[in-house]
Amino acid sequence: MLGELIEKEAIDISQIVAADQNHTEELRDKLNAAQRLGNEFKSKADITFNTKEGPKTVSTTVWSVTEKYIQLKNGIHIPLNSLVDIDF
Repeated sequence: MLGELIEKEAIDISQIVAADQNHTEELRDKLNAAQRLGNEFKSKADITFNTKEGPKTVSTTVWSVTEKYIQLKNGIHIPLNSLVDIDF
């Protein structure tokens, strides 16, 4: 885990900023696996993303992955370009 652990309800989308490097392509397989884990097994992934205050990590299920976002429960969307890492 790279960032401060927060609850998904504490995610402030206005604080999310792009990561220093875009990790979208290298995380693509992990994104797809996280979506499958969430949908088929209700399993959680640790998602680390960049914010104005530094990296934050949330442990949650991934509902879907689009071209630009991952979608979490309650309609929370995290931009792919803000992702730092995903762990299971």
